[in-house]
Amino acid sequence: MLFAFVCKDKPGHLNVRMETRPAHLEHLNKLNAEGTLKMAGPFLDADGKPNGSLVVVKAESAEAAKAIADADPYTKAGLFESVEIKPFNWVFNNPEA
Repeated sequence: MLFAFVCKDKPGHLNVRMETRPAHLEHLNKLNAEGTLKMAGPFLDADGKPNGSLVVVKAESAEAAKAIADADPYTKAGLFESVEIKPFNWVFNNPEA
């Protein structure tokens, strides 16, 4: 099953995002190599600066998805104000459909 992580950055934490980004990308590359990561990217503010993340993963359960979200270096660094984990149905342009 697919799960979407809708993550909102804490205000004023762009520096945390940028400092943690290499570890975050390494984490996502590992998930991608395992076939767990389906898509990911940042939300942008009006100035084009990242202020959140959308990550879609394949997981066996909501609990497994939460464990993946909790392991993200951004989460561990305290970047996010909130993280919503929602079951996701990829209908259009799904390369695996």
